[in-house]
Amino acid sequence: MSTVEQQLDDLQAEITSELPSDISVSSVKYEGPELVVYTRDPKEFAQQGDLIRKLASKLRKRITVRPDPSVLSRPNEAREEIMQVIPEDAGVTDLDFHADTGEVVIEAEKPGMVIGRHGSTLRDITKNVGWTPEVVRTPPIESSTVSNVRSFLKQERDERRDILEKVGRQIHREEMSDDEYVRISTLGCCREVGRASFILSTPETRILVDCGDKPGAEGEVPYLHAPEAFGAGPETIDAVVLTHAHLDHSAFIPLLFKYGYDGPIYCTEPTRDMMGLLTLDYLDVAAKEGRTPPYDSEMVREAIKHCIPLEYGDVTDIAPDVKLTLHNAGHILGSAVSHFHIGDGLYNVAFSGDIHYEDTRLFNGAVNDFPRVETLVLESTYGGRNDYQTDQADSEEKLKEVINETYEQGGKVVIPAFAVGRSQELMLVLEEAMREGDIPSMPVHLDGMIWEATAIHTTYPEYLRDDLRDRIFHDDENPFLADEFNHIDGGEEERQDVADGDSCIILSTSGMVTGGPIMSWLGHIGPDPDSTLVFVGYQAQGTLGRRIQNGWDEIPTSEVGAMGSDNSRGTLTLNMDVDTVDGFSGHADRAGLENFVKTMNPRPEKVLCVHGDERSAQDLSSALYHDYNMRTFAPKNLETFRFL
Repeated sequence: MSTVEQQLDDLQAEITSELPSDISVSSVKYEGPELVVYTRDPKEFAQQGDLIRKLASKLRKRITVRPDPSVLSRPNEAREEIMQVIPEDAGVTDLDFHADTGEVVIEAEKPGMVIGRHGSTLRDITKNVGWTPEVVRTPPIESSTVSNVRSFLKQERDERRDILEKVGRQIHREEMSDDEYVRISTLGCCREVGRASFILSTPETRILVDCGDKPGAEGEVPYLHAPEAFGAGPETIDAVVLTHAHLDHSAFIPLLFKYGYDGPIYCTEPTRDMMGLLTLDYLDVAAKEGRTPPYDSEMVREAIKHCIPLEYGDVTDIAPDVKLTLHNAGHILGSAVSHFHIGDGLYNVAFSGDIHYEDTRLFNGAVNDFPRVETLVLESTYGGRNDYQTDQADSEEKLKEVINETYEQGGKVVIPAFAVGRSQELMLVLEEAMREGDIPSMPVHLDGMIWEATAIHTTYPEYLRDDLRDRIFHDDENPFLADEFNHIDGGEEERQDVADGDSCIILSTSGMVTGGPIMSWLGHIGPDPDSTLVFVGYQAQGTLGRRIQNGWDEIPTSEVGAMGSDNSRGTLTLNMDVDTVDGFSGHADRAGLENFVKTMNPRPEKVLCVHGDERSAQDLSSALYHDYNMRTFAPKNLETFRFL
């Protein structure tokens, strides 16, 4: 008998000994990080509300209880009883029964009312019908991404359960080595922005953290074939952790499956959905530009199938010697600071991913409260000594001034914006400014993936700021449903109509002007001297956005929808004003990064400054060393650090 089988037998015996005599256990299984307990007495289990919590505490495992399929009531009977238990105001839109696991997935507009106080309604459902309820939110704005992901995972339930059982056995396997060390190898984003990728390794485990592309540098993949990574074979990677869905962190996650990786991806649920949205768009853009993408959509589906979503604050076993906890990073929807607890109190490492330390309109600021962190891997995008951003309130005032001036001269405001995060932040600013009369009410056209990304935000309001979450729960107060917002879905014809029409604001991807519909808007509106192009986000070196920001006013027509171009010279002349409004970045500035470290208690012993150009990483590293007397590094790619 394998050690895992013996372990499960021992756990079943221990659980049985802890339970009252009227509750039986038919089997126990590992599914990913969770221990699943099957029982023929689900109703009795549900009547003792604290039983699962006490078992989880005693066994130090995440426990899910499911009914043995042999004792389930018929779905049509269970449906009627469930609807009698759930308050009508919960807005249930779908019930989906899965007899193989004894679960009923309840989709509702107000999941909190289905859950009940401290889970009381869920327990009542199980008490009445025996089925184990799982609750998901009905998106207030219909999202094809969320719908497609849920539908796909439903179709793949059998295979997904096989994946989870395999992962569970890997996590709970016996430790093989007596050695003790912790190492980090840098595979990308060192002394550069983008291409984030690291290997965290112990004698037992190798974990890949992020796997992204480099904006403005086609084909620069992380060093995945280094000996520390896939050079030793895909089977040597035990897990992937994705901090957030931006392409400079996620673009090559599906490529891992093309290389033969077959393990789990840990991330938050919105990160999983956003990764699907952004990587599929990445393939679409590559095809439109005549490039051969490095993987196909089937690999994106494989990645989604292998995702194991975690909630903020849940301590989760992901390997025999590693526990992972994700915390809010304040950067984009679902972004996470990833904290790794290695061994039995042996060592702790945190990867910041991208962070925003202060609260914004969308998110609470990044969490930096950990029991222990010996080494911090910290982004340094704005780590340079002069990288202090304008206060957001001042930035909002400046943006309103630019909009008012452009409106008075009859022009249009074009804002290149990242679909995820910055666009929603700007939507909240514009909605409030129009509601309060600070700027005239006018159409705000959303182009590219912005509307779809916004729909995903409204699906997961629990990841947003508390006051915003409350507004989204009320349709008449949901700021994303304001009348001024228009989703551009009519292609070039609609863009031409907008260009020919009255003053308006246009938010369009891509945020760094590296492709997407923003190119068409430059063609339509760029020649108009009454209009304004406003940059509100980071423009990486090598991108067209950075070049325009630095003064370029003639763009090759091959790069844009060439409306109004001087075709004799093959160029488009930008006559529109170009402005930059700092303060809307999803990244912490120099002060925010220093405050993130300064307020950690206890502070880390070592800090690796990554994800910034050479100057920014070295400036931040030097400052943290001098100010806080900690060992700091600005590593290069392909370096390995041993911490123990």
